[in-house]
Amino acid sequence: MIKSILFKNANISFSDEGKGRAVVFIHGFLENSTMWKNIIPALVANNRIITVDILGHGKSDCLGYVHSMELFAETIEAVLQHLKIRKYILVGHSLGGYISMALAKNNPLKIKGLCLLNSTSNADSEEVKIRRIRANKMAQNNFENLVKMSFSNLFSVESRTTFKDEIKLALQEALQTPIQGYIAANEGMRIRPNRNHILSENNFQKLIIVGEKDPVLDAETAKIEAKKTNSQLIILSGGHMSHIENKEELIKVLKVFLKGC
Repeated sequence: MIKSILFKNANISFSDEGKGRAVVFIHGFLENSTMWKNIIPALVANNRIITVDILGHGKSDCLGYVHSMELFAETIEAVLQHLKIRKYILVGHSLGGYISMALAKNNPLKIKGLCLLNSTSNADSEEVKIRRIRANKMAQNNFENLVKMSFSNLFSVESRTTFKDEIKLALQEALQTPIQGYIAANEGMRIRPNRNHILSENNFQKLIIVGEKDPVLDAETAKIEAKKTNSQLIILSGGHMSHIENKEELIKVLKVFLKGC
């Protein structure tokens, strides 16, 4: 059941189902909570699953023109306070992982485990920062083509054929993202800092999941990050969208991770 709260006069949409350990699923850029629809049924029997539509995505409103990771995190924390959840596990996909890192910075003692799914605690490279600036300029005039192009590039070459129908549905959801939501989130990602130390300095369970053929996040770089931050690393065979490309393997990995938190 979809619910909502007001945060600084912005509507924040979320869902809350199941009983047990609280697990917060945070979707990524150009996604919304529906991305978890094929993952949650396999986990909800033993867990309390909370999903949140982040600012400017899904059914949640925008809040200004820069959605920093800290601002995103504040909205997640507001939902958790509303639900009276004191300790929780975080699973963040891509941008959702960056938001999870901001939550971990502010609330390390509340977190039992943190999974960076196709995500990283590293900051953007200078090259990626430049690309984000260019994308935000393009979004103002050619948003649909920009989304179609960038979304397709998230999948491995093989997956673009194998999961053609699933990609089409996910793209339809992506195109519902308002331009302001796109620009505000992209700028927030551009300015986020490196947060390796948040992982290395805390004792909660840490898991990084990456795709071997991820066009966005390099698996070799993830190996270095995992070693530096004392995090477990799982490398799946697909690209950036493991919930589609490696669904069954992902569910198995998450079950083990959640049980260990």
